[in-house]
Amino acid sequence: MPMSLEENKAIVHGFVEAYNNRSLDLFDDLVASDYIDHAHQQQGLESFKRLFELAFTAFPDWHENIEDIIAEDDKVWVRVKATGTHTGEWNISGVTLSPTGKKVTMMMVFIWRIAGGKLAEGWEVDDGLDLFKQIGVIEYTEKGKRIFQEM
Repeated sequence: MPMSLEENKAIVHGFVEAYNNRSLDLFDDLVASDYIDHAHQQQGLESFKRLFELAFTAFPDWHENIEDIIAEDDKVWVRVKATGTHTGEWNISGVTLSPTGKKVTMMMVFIWRIAGGKLAEGWEVDDGLDLFKQIGVIEYTEKGKRIFQEM
């Protein structure tokens, strides 16, 4: 029997809470062992956990607050506001970025498919380019500064 929309939302709330509390051991109860991560093109619970370990190293105070949550059928959409401070080394795509001490804010949208009471599949939409700009890895050219003036 399929889970209710409220049960599916509760699973996502539990996952975000476990993430915010650094309780990766709870992922075993919330994420399928063969989880498919479309955003990072990988499969499996253990590789999914490793992503979070890397994130916690680079942004130890990273926190996600659910702004909106919508459930339909077996999917849950969630918009989160994430905040953190880049105080640790961040290894991304084989390049290690030294800590900058910069605080960042990022809006993200996740879509999760729920199966058997667990996250089974996930997609992510965010503005990674803006994150790199916030930590100073990317800077606009003079023309870019004129076009995309800071607000």
